[in-house]
Amino acid sequence: MRTLCASTLIGEFFVIAFAGLVAMKDPDLATTTVWTVCGIGMLLSVLLCGTLSRRGGAELGWAFQIALIASGFAVPLMFFMGALFAALWWASVHYGRKIDEAKARFAAQAEAQPQA
Repeated sequence: MRTLCASTLIGEFFVIAFAGLVAMKDPDLATTTVWTVCGIGMLLSVLLCGTLSRRGGAELGWAFQIALIASGFAVPLMFFMGALFAALWWASVHYGRKIDEAKARFAAQAEAQPQA
């Protein structure tokens, strides 16, 4: 699960950076505000990669997905991109857990077989 979720978070890092470039064109938003918010989002996406192996890491990732969707109020395209990445996050968690279970099952089978 960790690898798939981390890949999604790193993808979000780049999407947040590009959203910052789009947000800079809005005359109502100050450049320093845009890059402060985007910088915090980018930093969180990288830091969340480190929490995935701990309890609550996936839940923090879900909170991050909600924040990414909510960023659509500043950059409307982020409603779509946030929803897209939330779907990727779901797939990463869901299929990542299935892969982890299969790996554990195969490892248990390998240990149970007598060594030649």
